[in-house]
Amino acid sequence: MSWWCTGLRWKDGAPVIGWCGDGGEERVSVLAYGQALAFVARGDRHCLGVWRGGRRTACPTVATVPGRAGNAQCPECARLDRSFSVAADTNAADPRTYRVYLAWFGPGMVKVGITAEERGSTRLLEQGAVAWAWLGRGPLMAARRTEELLRAALGVPDRIAYARKRAVRAHLPGAPERAREVAELHVRAATLAGWPDSLEPVACEVTDHARAFGMDGWEGLPAPARVVAEMAAGGAVVGRLVGAAGPDLHLADGLVVDTRLLAGWQLAVPEPDASTSVPLTRIPAAAAGAPAEQDGLF
Repeated sequence: MSWWCTGLRWKDGAPVIGWCGDGGEERVSVLAYGQALAFVARGDRHCLGVWRGGRRTACPTVATVPGRAGNAQCPECARLDRSFSVAADTNAADPRTYRVYLAWFGPGMVKVGITAEERGSTRLLEQGAVAWAWLGRGPLMAARRTEELLRAALGVPDRIAYARKRAVRAHLPGAPERAREVAELHVRAATLAGWPDSLEPVACEVTDHARAFGMDGWEGLPAPARVVAEMAAGGAVVGRLVGAAGPDLHLADGLVVDTRLLAGWQLAVPEPDASTSVPLTRIPAAAAGAPAEQDGLF
């Protein structure tokens, strides 16, 4: 059976690499910080189809996807995916309970967002939030209205680019300072007028993800210097895993692997003397230097 990588996922608060088989099977490989990481891309990068309702529908045309694309879907599958999506506001009738949150990624880098209550903190891990807190819970449209209210009143965005998040990870203040910034914004948000009556406020309780990301206190985390720009057939990545945040794997030599670029590839164990040979992009020193407003395959 052939297996295609589906990228980094967070399961029970820990990072895993997902795989889908050519027969529709799904499995994961558990990642451990400190382990050797080595893999090489084989064949072509294929569209992963659409994931909905806990199952994957394969791409009907088995389309190929460019190596630099951040999403392992062909245009047709991507359109189908967004045709019934809370994020794209095309599923307003979702009956589930939603939660509104504040997520902190670095000094002055806070966003507001919503996630289904049943997913717990998974969405925060997926985004690489270092510290975060719930603000309220209620129906989808009430949560969405609250999100828009807070964005406008607090002057915070609903998204922050991954490039900005990864650039500051080696230069963050300690947990008390992170919690203080989140708590201060939580107080401001809670006192705003205009919250929907159907949204229940949630008391401030800041959670820190440094331990989950393998970067307790952020000591010893190498400053991110380069990031994988694309995967290509025959291209290898070799290093030692020291941490993970959002979709990013951090290696000991300062290389960051955006696992969204791994999705859609068949990955194999490289030759014993292999070294990293995929195209890399240097992270600007100014961005990386200061905060800004294998034992086998896996």
